[in-house]
Amino acid sequence: MVDWCRYRTYAWVLAVKVSQKLEYACRAAVCLARHYDGATVVKLEDIAQQEDISASFLVQILNELKRSGLVESKRGKAGGYLLSKAPAKISVREVVQAAEPGLLATPDDSSGASGPAVTEMWQGLSKIVHERLGSITLESMASEAGEPMYFI
Repeated sequence: MVDWCRYRTYAWVLAVKVSQKLEYACRAAVCLARHYDGATVVKLEDIAQQEDISASFLVQILNELKRSGLVESKRGKAGGYLLSKAPAKISVREVVQAAEPGLLATPDDSSGASGPAVTEMWQGLSKIVHERLGSITLESMASEAGEPMYFI
């Protein structure tokens, strides 16, 4: 059995095509983390403007994050969105799984002579990606992003 975890020590880069939806979901979640105080909602229009995302597309993404329990919404004139728990308790992996549920799934086709070895390789890689994304919190992403910028 190959120990795929040992490859973490190498500077391997896996080129993965990230969908625009996933990119926007991560940006919206980090934006909400930057504004998080446990009570204050952020208006859809403010998130859209700060992150340069179409409001109509953003509402669909936020609804998916809401369905997965990561985001809450408040209706009305003073309504908006906020994280359902502290940014330190939400990992990037949770956002990825909410926005693109099948993205982190590994193929399990062990057919053919090489199938088991290839399946093991994908499973090892998936484990590394799961662990890495699980170790990054929205709080750490928000601190890297800095304070919210307001333009007049």
